[in-house]
Amino acid sequence: MKLLEKYEELRTYKRAVLAANFYNYETCRGIIKAASNVNQSVILQLTPASIEYIGLKTSINIARSVSEEEGVKSWLHLDHCEDIELIKACLDEGFDSVMIDASARSFDENCRITRSVVEIADKYNVNVEAELGFVPKSDGIVEKEKFTEPLDVKRFVEETGVSSLAVAIGSKHGFYKGEPKLDIVRLKRIRNESNVFLVLHGASGIPEPMLKEAILNGITKVNVVTETKDQFMKTLKTALVNSDEIDLRKIFSVAIDDVQKLIERKIKILSMID
Repeated sequence: MKLLEKYEELRTYKRAVLAANFYNYETCRGIIKAASNVNQSVILQLTPASIEYIGLKTSINIARSVSEEEGVKSWLHLDHCEDIELIKACLDEGFDSVMIDASARSFDENCRITRSVVEIADKYNVNVEAELGFVPKSDGIVEKEKFTEPLDVKRFVEETGVSSLAVAIGSKHGFYKGEPKLDIVRLKRIRNESNVFLVLHGASGIPEPMLKEAILNGITKVNVVTETKDQFMKTLKTALVNSDEIDLRKIFSVAIDDVQKLIERKIKILSMID
């Protein structure tokens, strides 16, 4: 099943798919084991920095091999990329989805750059994701004036041909200092303006009821990044402090298990599984 077909199915049933970033074999294993345990599919995401760290072919092989071994349907997505050449390389290597992030540019520049990627990706028949509005980075603050304008969505989608769109409705990358609050009214207006598939970035730390409300009002893909690496590192640090074990396989296995538990909870929320 193509990712766009999955998006269509999810929207019909008002569900969402989890998109989780992995950084090494261990985090990938934890994510895929979680998906296997709850019998759900998942999107495995790589940022340009992770590809640089692991290597493009190596990271692809990890994702595909682990998914196959666990019998999990997964899709590979390039997250937050501004480099057109890297996007081309990922498409050539068989990625199911790519994100061109020109959200920091002007509306017209965002349109132009996004359109160029859509044209490149057209022959590959894959999902292209963009961002409209601005979802702050981990050190940024949520600013309402940078939220996605519903009236801009229709024009952006028509001019670019993009198939999925990350929207700024109150989320941010990284952890939240206070209680996050999603603008569901704005989300509903966005949903009414276009049939594009909607994506929520910065979902780490958003309360379960709020996530479910966003999904019921149009969000089809939910990105969880910060919580995954935070859980892995917290578990690893604790295990190392409390053990003289030198067999890294035993120490890493504990961290894999905790990532698995975290991701299982997230998948159940998005799939509306009690």
